[in-house]
Formats: sequence, structure tokens, C-alpha cells
Amino acid sequence: MSLKLRLTVLNFFQYYIWGAWLLTIGTWWFQTQHWSGTSFGAIFSTMGIASLFMPSLVGIVADKWINAERLYGMLQICGAVVLFSIPHVRGPEQMFWVMLLNMCFYMPTISLAITVAYNALKQDGLDVVNTYPPIRVWGTIGFIAATWTTSLLGFKASPAQFHVAAAASLLLGLYAFTLPKCPPRLRGAAGRGLADRLGLTSFTLFKNRNMAVFFIFAMLLGAALQLTNAYGDAFLSDFVKVPAYANLLAVKYSTIIISISQFSETAFILTIPFFLKRFGIKAVMTMSMLAWVLRFGLFAFGDPAGGLWMIVLSCIIYGMAFDFFNISGSLFVESQADPKIRASAQGLFMLMTNGVGAVLGSLIAGFAIDHVFTDHTCNDALLICKDWRDIWLAFAGYSLVMALLFVPLFKHRHDRAAAQRVVPTH
Repeated sequence: MSLKLRLTVLNFFQYYIWGAWLLTIGTWWFQTQHWSGTSFGAIFSTMGIASLFMPSLVGIVADKWINAERLYGMLQICGAVVLFSIPHVRGPEQMFWVMLLNMCFYMPTISLAITVAYNALKQDGLDVVNTYPPIRVWGTIGFIAATWTTSLLGFKASPAQFHVAAAASLLLGLYAFTLPKCPPRLRGAAGRGLADRLGLTSFTLFKNRNMAVFFIFAMLLGAALQLTNAYGDAFLSDFVKVPAYANLLAVKYSTIIISISQFSETAFILTIPFFLKRFGIKAVMTMSMLAWVLRFGLFAFGDPAGGLWMIVLSCIIYGMAFDFFNISGSLFVESQADPKIRASAQGLFMLMTNGVGAVLGSLIAGFAIDHVFTDHTCNDALLICKDWRDIWLAFAGYSLVMALLFVPLFKHRHDRAAAQRVVPTH
């Protein structure tokens, strides 16, 4: 098996595990378990909580003591054990701690997978910039394949979705031990201090007003990202309670409809070099925020019948909303940070988005949906008790306010020459 194919398998299953439950856990939570929105928001915050500290701690271990591919394998196997146990959880409080443990095992594997892949490609004499993106695309394909698996097997409202994820995690964990060796790079070296390894030195970037504004809005956009991951499929699945919509394909296979978002994501990745070089980070980030407004607004007025085109268009727009923020933001950090702290600066970007932003977005949205947009006097098992239109309009309003504030506050001037040096052209 060629190296590229081996790393393709790694990326495919890395995101297959996540895709097997991420978009459908809300359907299982609300339709099968009938647990509250506030506690569901807490569940989605576990990704952010784990991202606050686990990737950095695991990175230290991989840098100093244990081969990255072996540590990766061990974490995936431990994650498989936790995922297998989820169907036996008996309440939302217990579920929070079980899911937090699962995320503590899973979230650091994202960065470890990149470390293993980069190391293997460099050892093989390959250009990472040109070789890795086509490999990484298979991660998104794996995510899509998992959502289709869950949907077509009828598992989106069933705990069986966690068994699918657990099986994939176990197989990937065992497979990891066959990957090219990625030994510790700092074993026995004095090198960088603990503060630098944890990314703390990158907080000096907040001394620059523009960078401070950028990171704050990155945190706010990170909160928006969690909203459709958490509630998109639950929204479409709720239409099963309406006789006029119950038997429509868009309701029965809502996860497949939502997966159009991931197809769009793979397409918009290819447009980033053009937009970023031509218009600059301010325009691209503003486009992302306006795309979030459309993403949520189209959900508000769409439905699985005559309004299905709005749902589909919303999913297509998701690619711009996500990629123009996540990938473009990472490239901007790369261009602005001192070379000595670029790695920790990227860690700070992830901390603000997948950490702080994800936690705040999940908790606040869950509380608001539960206390403002849910009618607790109706029978949630038979009726749609959530005011989905107002929920999505509130999210759209949040994104619009962000865009209106970002334009005057972020005063970065675009330098085409600098962008040309940072963004790959092929």
C-alpha cells in the first residue's frame, strides 16, 4: 500500500468516527431520550472543553516521550471503549461526563493525525503543501460517508450510531500502529519551555489591536459553527411529527440532506487562494459572516417540501461560511505571527474557535433554546415544541450583528504580495 493511500485511510476514518454521530446526536437526544436543550448544549460544549487543554498536553507527550502514531492509536482505542458505553448511559448528567471523556480522547487525535501525516510525507521526500490537501479531502468524504451510513441504516435516532463510531475508532486505533514511525522530537532536549509548548507565548499577539479584534471575532464565529452541527438534523427530523411532511425523503434521510454541507465544504476549499489573494482577510471573513446569516436565514424559512430548495441552498452556502472563516483565518494567523511563535499562534486560533467559542456557543444556545424557544407545555414526543423559525432567525441576527461590528472594528489593510507568499497557488 502506498504512503498516500495509507494516509488517505487514516484521514477517512478520522472523520468517519465524528460523522457517525455529530449531526445525529441531536435527533437521538430530543426524539428518543427527550432530554432538555440546556443539557444538550452542555454536551456539545464538551468538544470545546476538551480542546482547551487536551491537544496541548498530548502534544507534549508526543514531543517528548511516546511516538505520535502509537499515542494516536491508544487514544482511538480508548475512545472506542467510551463510545461503546454511551448507549448504557441513563441520564443527561451522566452523559455529559461520558461524552467529555470521549472528547478528551478524540480531540487531540485531530492534531496528532496531522503530525503523523506531515512527518511521513517529509520522510518520503514529498512536498506537504502540494501532497497533503488531496489527502485531507478524504477526511471530509469520510465524514459524509458516516452520516450516510447512520441515515441509511436508520440509526439517526438510535444509540446504534455510537456503535458505528466505536467500531471505526477501534479499527483505526489498531491500524495506527502500522503507520510510519513518528518518534518524539524533543526527547532529552531542553528547548522550549512549558509555557511555549502550551501556546501561552502567543497571547502577546493580543497587544496588536487588529489581532485582538481578529481573535475575538474568531471566538464569536466559532460559537456560530456549533449551532448547525448541533441542531441542523434535529430541526429537519422534527418534521416527522407533522403528517404532511412525515413521509418525505428529506425528513426520512435528513442527515443526507445536511451532508450537502460537507460536499460544499470540499468545493469551497479550492476557492480560498483566489478570494484571499484578491480580496484579503477582512473581505473574506466578512463574506463568511454574511454566509452564516444566509445559512441560518434560509433554515428559518425552509421546509422539507416546497421550501426544500432553501434547505439545500443553505447547505451549499455552509461551505463558504465554514471554509472562509476556518481555513482563511488559519492562513491569516500564519502570515501575521512571528515565525518563532507561529505554532503556538495556530494553537491560540484553535483555542479561541474550537475551545472558548465552542463552549460559549453550545451553552448559551442550549439555554436560550430551552428557556426562550421551547414550549414545555406541549408533548414533545408528538408535536414540534421548538420554535425553529425564531431559533434560526435569532442565530441569523447574531451573525449579522457580528458582520456589522467586524467591518468598522477590524482595520487590517490587504497586502496582495504578502498573501501571494502565504497562500498556495497550486
